[in-house]
This record gives sequence, structure tokens and C-alpha cells, in this order.
Amino acid sequence: MKIRAAMAIILSCFLSGLFAVGTVADEIGFLSPIVGSNPGVTIAGVKSGGAPWVVSHGFAVLNDEGHLRVDLRGLILPSLGTPGPVTAIAASVVCGDAVAATTDSVLVSVDGNAEIHAKLQLPSPCLGTIVLIRAAAFNGTPLPAPGPWIAAAGLVKDDDSNHAN
Repeated sequence: MKIRAAMAIILSCFLSGLFAVGTVADEIGFLSPIVGSNPGVTIAGVKSGGAPWVVSHGFAVLNDEGHLRVDLRGLILPSLGTPGPVTAIAASVVCGDAVAATTDSVLVSVDGNAEIHAKLQLPSPCLGTIVLIRAAAFNGTPLPAPGPWIAAAGLVKDDDSNHAN
């Protein structure tokens, strides 16, 4: 009898957990790792930076209500080991082949760490979603509009090439 009661409790917890995971998964419209950019690549009319960038760890999460979370660790120019002159970034969400919305800028640490939390107005559905991480300030001076993209989420690596077009 005790074994049946314990099994019932375990099964109940398991089913509750599955329901919770399913509910959370329904709210996530986009989840992707972030990778650094290479020069000479244009996405939705936005050019990439003039030097290659790398990301130690990063991801972007966008839900169906337009809540965007970007978490970056180690966004650096490998030639310098730092973000160089980039002192702030912003994130642009691309739907189809157009920039649909851009966040306010946030500071980047000297280690290349930054977090963005924003609520954006996006078309529904946002097909072909890509999140571009863009330079927003150089040496502490804000740009009038976000500049080149230096990292991105949602890119598909093509077997025949190392860049997105």
C-alpha cells in the first residue's frame, strides 16, 4: 500500500512537471544561441562590423508577447581580448528580411558581458526571426542609431559557406 501511495505521488509530480514545462515551452517563440559576426555580411540591410567577433556564451529568448531576453558573456574582438571601443549594445529583432524593432542600449562590461531585457512591438507572426546584437556606443559616445551588428542569434550555418546572407 505504501509503495502504491509513493508511486502515485511520484507520478503526480512527474505529470505536474510535464504540464509546467509544456506551458513554459508554449510561451517561448524563439530560443537560440548567440554567435559572433564576421565582416562583410549584411542581414536585413544591417552590415556586420569591420572585424570578427566571438562570444564565449550567449543566448536570446523571445516570447510571443514580444518579451526579449539577451544574455551575453565574453562578446569580444579576439584580436584585442575585449570589446574594444564598443561600450554599449542594442538588440534588433529581424522578422522576414526587415528590422521590426530595436531595444534601448545597455552597457557592455570590459569582459564583454551584457544583458538586455525588453518588451518590443513585433508583427505576429515574426517569421524567420533573427536577433542582431548591434554596437550602440563607441568609447562611451552613443551612436544616433544602432550601428553594425557584431553578434546574432537565429542564424543557420550553411554547409557551403561560413556566413549568412
